[in-house]
Amino acid sequence: MIDISFLDKIAQTLIQDYSDKLSDTVVVLPNKRAKVFLIEALKKQVTSNILSPEIISIEDFIQDIAAIRAIDPIELLFEFYQVYLSITIKSQQQSFELFANWAKMLLQDFNEIDRYLLDPTHVLSYLKDIEDIKKWGIEVENKTQLLENYIDFWKLLPNYYQSLYAHLLQKGIGYQGLIYRQAVANLESFSKTITNKQYVFAGFNALNASEEKIIQHLVAANQAKIYWDADQSFLNDPYHDAGLFLRRFKANWKHYKSNPFEWIVDDFSQTKNIHVIGTPKTIGQAKIAGNIIETMLSEHPEVSLDKVAIVLGEENVLVPLLYALPSSVGALNITMGYSSKNNPAQILLAKLFKMHTNALSRNATSYVLYYKDVLDILTHPLVEPYAQSSKLVHTINQNNYTFVSQQKIIELNPEPTELFLLLFTKWDTGSMAVLHMLTTLLLTIKNNLSNDNEEEKITKAFVFAIFKVINKLINYYSQHEHIDKIDTLHAIYKQVIDLAAVSFEGEPLHGLQIMGVLESRVLDFDTVIVTSMNEGKFPAGKSQNSFIPYDVKRELGLPTFKEKDAIYTYHFYHLLQRAKTIYLLYNTESDGLDAGEKSRFITQLEVEKQPNHNLSHQIYNATLPEKAYTPMVIEKSATVLIRLKEIALVGFSPSALTSYIRNPIQFYFQKILRIQEVEEVEENIALNTLGTIIHETLKVLYEPFIGRFISQKDLENCFTQVDNQVLQQFKAVYKEGEIKKGRNLLAFEVAKRNVSNFLKVELESIKAGDAIKIIALEQTFSRNLTHPSLPFPVLIKGNVDRIEERNGTIRIIDYKTGKVEKASVTLKTWNGLTQDIKNDKIIQVLAYAFMYEKLAESQPIEVGIISFKNLKSGFLPFNYKEDKDEQLVVSEGIMASYLEQMVLLLKEILDPSIPFEEKVV
Repeated sequence: MIDISFLDKIAQTLIQDYSDKLSDTVVVLPNKRAKVFLIEALKKQVTSNILSPEIISIEDFIQDIAAIRAIDPIELLFEFYQVYLSITIKSQQQSFELFANWAKMLLQDFNEIDRYLLDPTHVLSYLKDIEDIKKWGIEVENKTQLLENYIDFWKLLPNYYQSLYAHLLQKGIGYQGLIYRQAVANLESFSKTITNKQYVFAGFNALNASEEKIIQHLVAANQAKIYWDADQSFLNDPYHDAGLFLRRFKANWKHYKSNPFEWIVDDFSQTKNIHVIGTPKTIGQAKIAGNIIETMLSEHPEVSLDKVAIVLGEENVLVPLLYALPSSVGALNITMGYSSKNNPAQILLAKLFKMHTNALSRNATSYVLYYKDVLDILTHPLVEPYAQSSKLVHTINQNNYTFVSQQKIIELNPEPTELFLLLFTKWDTGSMAVLHMLTTLLLTIKNNLSNDNEEEKITKAFVFAIFKVINKLINYYSQHEHIDKIDTLHAIYKQVIDLAAVSFEGEPLHGLQIMGVLESRVLDFDTVIVTSMNEGKFPAGKSQNSFIPYDVKRELGLPTFKEKDAIYTYHFYHLLQRAKTIYLLYNTESDGLDAGEKSRFITQLEVEKQPNHNLSHQIYNATLPEKAYTPMVIEKSATVLIRLKEIALVGFSPSALTSYIRNPIQFYFQKILRIQEVEEVEENIALNTLGTIIHETLKVLYEPFIGRFISQKDLENCFTQVDNQVLQQFKAVYKEGEIKKGRNLLAFEVAKRNVSNFLKVELESIKAGDAIKIIALEQTFSRNLTHPSLPFPVLIKGNVDRIEERNGTIRIIDYKTGKVEKASVTLKTWNGLTQDIKNDKIIQVLAYAFMYEKLAESQPIEVGIISFKNLKSGFLPFNYKEDKDEQLVVSEGIMASYLEQMVLLLKEILDPSIPFEEKVV
């Protein structure tokens, strides 16, 4: 157990030194969260009822001195825009979206200048001078208008600052820096009003210039005392960043010339077990953290989790961690905001913004929606169960609606729910109307969710977080009605949504504590588990989000990444300071989104190892199976055999047989289980759809000639119908799909050209004297295959594209849209015909010959393929090459050899002892 925590020590001091005036004592802490723990620590020190001291955070304290209300960053942005418009020439005014891009950074700089009490005119003029020097060498005549505007921007910075400061002050509101500067200005008068009060500052580390001035003033006036939590291991090491600020204060504050620096402890050097654990990815760290807690509970069931903390270096570890924790954890307290990035309600609103802004940008009058945007919304988990729009989803997919008007969406769903109407109401009546509609939508979603289901209760918390943000936007927009473009609203929404952190409820004093790095300030735990111990995550790394260059910050005394790193370093070492058992988890992957080098803090612990620290290193990798993938094997049950017999009676198609050869599992899914492909919108025409269009066009063109010989005039007449017939087939097959532009227009032209080129080849044949008589088009044929090896007769059934009589020979033709070469229909040996998928075209065309053989009445039969991508080769007949002989006609011998191979294939398919085994490529 911890001997005595920092807050316990503060509680003891309050009871011992301030007992006679406790109710007039104000304790100021770095954050609000520590207040609950300090009150609990005070309870342990007393046996009777007492009046608690007032406990507040440093920000609330500063606000009290300044008597100014703090505003959030988005409200500040709106206020700044109002000031910007009032002092900028109209011709040079930017839209809110462009303004916000640079204004956010500038406001951060204003904030830092004020917090560190610098002269804003000096700093901002300094920046203008730097830019002037950069452009010094450019002759006056070479200075463009763009360059002049750029220089003017830097000249205006002091004006922007002064005008904004005066504007906010007049309203009694302000950003943090302004409040700090005003607090310093009010310090003397404030000090006179608190003569009966005593302040205690506890647990601070880094202070800005304003905080330093305020605290030093109160300490010098004997109105306050400050207690640091400084460990001598860091304080006495001149190079250790964890003691950077405390060393500065100890050396520079006048108070410490004659008074002791309280408190300096020696806790970090005590015995500690530090386990450094590397594992791939975020999910691996979450699982290990869960395993640590599970092991702790199973080996030491008496251990209380109250003194155990999991500190997340990155918030995205939270959700996987919650799933990884054992059920025996019981009480749990999450004290960190979870951002809106993965909030389901925020994701829905982001999709809504995308759908409607895209519709407005296309054409505000017709209001056309893109099908993917529509389906994204209709299939969202907060919409799908309640919008009753499954029929609409099916209709969109079935009819290939690529773009569909808002009016058509309403028509296609004749009995819409309130939720559905809210989702697809036009956003063409201004931003305020949209925002009010969004609040109604979120309330409707909330009412759909149950309070009995734990998951839905959490979802409600997510919905409420977004609801609050939208209400804030309504408040802002009501005061700034001149900003009314939907694009602007979208830009503002994307900025404001980052503030929509979901707060989780929990009992802060009991159970396992899960927190972010900043939430751990001032608190002490026996066991600490820290995740994401990688560079760029912990510490966060360099980020120069400022107009003020690094060297200028150094010169003026503004914090740089060096100071920010030192703050992180203090937080990290403070976590370890009184802990007995520490687990540091990091990602071992060197690439990827959440990757990075092992944190320098881990290296520092290794290099500066204390004698009493036991440091161990482990790498956990997922157990790799011996096989990357085990092919699926499905035994043939009695039910499967019944289904196979059904297929044999109804008919095995040539494509079904080739699908078995390609992959028996594919055959099992498609033919045995009858699993259909998911119906989706075909945004760009697929090859099989293009093939269907060409097939159907040729069928319509040639149907009048069935049963008679084709003349030259017949074909010439077909040419005049090509354009119209291809268009008709496109509409029939592709339905509502877009064919007037893009890749689909190219496909449309390709279809026309393929049909025309085919007719040209036919016309040349007729001119050359060929006599062509059409027998059948797109007709289904079937024939039973009976053999002693088969358990029952098997019907072979299929659809033949074209059968003709050409110069006395029956020719059976299969059209292929893709490219087919002569080699694909040439066979040299029958052995293994059904073992190789490259023979699929031979198996298919010979199946047509088998089905039509009796109807041919002893006429010679040729079977083959016409490839539209290889029309120059004409008809590609099946040919069997034996030695030097080449047989083009399907003789009795060829048919007998073919059927022998087909019987082997069917025997395998129907054999109960041979399972369906997946072929892995």
